[in-house]
Amino acid sequence: MGRILSFTLAICAFLVPALAQAEPADIDAAARGVVRVIIISSDGDELYPVSHGTGFAVSSDKVVTNAHVIRDAMRDRDLRIGIIPSGGGEAVYGQPIAISPTNDLALVRITGSLRLPPLALSGGMPPDNGDVTSVGYPMNVDRAQGLGMGDIFRSQPPVKSRGFISGTRPSRQFDTILHTAPIARGNSGGPLLDNCGRVLGVNSFGADNDGGDAEFFFAVSNRELIPFLRANGVTPRVNEMPCRSMADLDAAERERADREQTAARQEMSSRAEKTRAKRDRAQVEAEQGVITDREDRVFLSFVLLLAAFGLGQWTLAIHNSDPRDEKRLRIVAAATIVCVLAALAAYLTRPGLDEIDRRVAAAMQDGVPSSPDEPATGDLALTCTLLPERSRITSAQAEDIDFDWQEGGCVNGRTQYGFAGGTWSRLFVPNSEDAVSVNSFDPDRRTYRVERYLLSRSAMEEARIARGKYDAPKCGDEGAAGQLGDLQGEVLGLLPQQPNERLVYECRTRP
Repeated sequence: MGRILSFTLAICAFLVPALAQAEPADIDAAARGVVRVIIISSDGDELYPVSHGTGFAVSSDKVVTNAHVIRDAMRDRDLRIGIIPSGGGEAVYGQPIAISPTNDLALVRITGSLRLPPLALSGGMPPDNGDVTSVGYPMNVDRAQGLGMGDIFRSQPPVKSRGFISGTRPSRQFDTILHTAPIARGNSGGPLLDNCGRVLGVNSFGADNDGGDAEFFFAVSNRELIPFLRANGVTPRVNEMPCRSMADLDAAERERADREQTAARQEMSSRAEKTRAKRDRAQVEAEQGVITDREDRVFLSFVLLLAAFGLGQWTLAIHNSDPRDEKRLRIVAAATIVCVLAALAAYLTRPGLDEIDRRVAAAMQDGVPSSPDEPATGDLALTCTLLPERSRITSAQAEDIDFDWQEGGCVNGRTQYGFAGGTWSRLFVPNSEDAVSVNSFDPDRRTYRVERYLLSRSAMEEARIARGKYDAPKCGDEGAAGQLGDLQGEVLGLLPQQPNERLVYECRTRP
């Protein structure tokens, strides 16, 4: 029995790592847009918190939370809503836009200059199983850390807890997701995330746990959240693509590359076999042709010599019969000489054995078309279309791209790409978004790739400082591609080993 148990545990230990796991980088990226929502009262000039919950950004200046989190502020005009960002930055006030008590949702506008990265929402039907992560600010954690109510005004990273979806079911007259990712007071209004960091629902409440029963928790599903946002003027980022890990994507890319290499080798082998067969046929035909031509020339020489011999006999006969007939003697003699010279020319110009090689080479070149699939070089006017099977998208917007490529790495006549390590690329560090993009293009395969790194506020600041150290050379500047390839190295060295998103496009020539 002990052996069976040990064997069973070993099997489980082997299988568990193979289960789908959340990408920590994706959860961290989503947590950038999670905020603490505080209900604030005042006593003169002194502010103090009354209660708090959690919220998350659905646009750069709008936050979703639960209706019950801001209910007191809606009832009492003396109470205000405070928004504390998780990634640093000053706290700001929030202004309620819409509240829906029937499905426990509320929308709050952020005042001030705080800019938050919006979270993407998972589209389609909510899953009935799988890993999930709750992100928020549970009060019991604050108490365990000895944080007082005044401490919650400071920016703190949210707490992440993992669990599983236990099912989808209507509850309290609205659609909810039942799960086991622990939440507590203070988590209300926080996101429930899938393994790609996309929002599945808004955590709302938990089941009673009398008598030590298993704990279950409820999140308002996206089937409630998405219509609520659209009804209140917010167009959320909805992503309906399957959640795939970057490791799975890399493995699929390796398999695709192996298949392409295998197919290329098979094609090369097939072409080599066809070439050998064609060469063999050409060799036989050339040998037969040269031998026939040589024999024909020798035979022609022999015939001409016979003709010359006959004309020579005729000349002697004329000379013996009528030596004074000089005119006829000269004509026949000239004809004799012509035949001899023609015989000699025919023999000397017969094809040699090296003619076989020349005929084989000519036959191998004859009828060889230029490959229509061979990539064109030089300037290209392309339309690039996303390949979903090769992409991983969690929040980016993917649309077709018109892409004009000029030899030398100039894109659309204004953006210079750098060349380093055999790759054409351009790095973008925007001020309006906490994400670094590395765009690359392969002109031979006509593949355009965008890799996005969703960074924390501090990491973005480092990337912006590094990017600010250089000015990108302009299109057409001497050595621009190599120079830019070197300049981008410092920023690339600050990026994580693996991007959060990868968008792969196939580019075709525009008609």
